[in-house]
Amino acid sequence: MTSTKVHVLRCSRRHTWEAVIVTIRDYPKEQLAAQPIGYWSGAAYRAVVGRIRSELAVEQLTQPHWWTLNHIAGAPGEWSRARLTERLAPYDDLGIDFATVFDDLMARGWVTEQGEALTITDAGEEGRLRSHARLAEVNRQIHDGITTDEYVAALGVLRRMIANLGGDSDVP
Repeated sequence: MTSTKVHVLRCSRRHTWEAVIVTIRDYPKEQLAAQPIGYWSGAAYRAVVGRIRSELAVEQLTQPHWWTLNHIAGAPGEWSRARLTERLAPYDDLGIDFATVFDDLMARGWVTEQGEALTITDAGEEGRLRSHARLAEVNRQIHDGITTDEYVAALGVLRRMIANLGGDSDVP
C-alpha cells in the first residue's frame, strides 16, 4: 500500500503554527468506493466545525455569535432579533438560544439595539475582524493541497447526495 505525503501548516493547541508532514494512505478505488458516506461526512464535519469552533472560542464566541456579527455587519440596522433568529436558526445544531447570543454581544458592547434594529459597534467590528483572520487561516488549511476543481467536485457530489435524499441542496 502506498501513501501520499502532504506538507501542511498546522495550528497547535497553543495557537502557534508548525510545519508538519501529513501522510494520507492510498487505498484501492474499490475499497474507497465501499466506504460509508455517513462516516466520512461526519468525520469531515467534526474536524472542520470542531476547528472553526475552537478558533472562535479564542474570542469567546460560538458559531451563532459569529453568524450574528457577520449578518449585522453586512446590513447595519436592517436586522431585528426576530428576523435574524429566523434566518440563522436553521444552521444551528446545538439548540442555541439566540436571545442569549444577542444579549451577550450587547453586554460586551459589540452590538447595539435601537428600536428593533441591531448594529455592530467598533469593538464588535474589531472582534469580528480578529475572528475573520483566524477563520481565514482555518479555511486556507482546509483547502491546502486541494484544487478549486477538486473542491467544487466534492461539493457537487455532496449536494447531489443531499438532493437524492430529498434535502435542500441549494447554496445557503
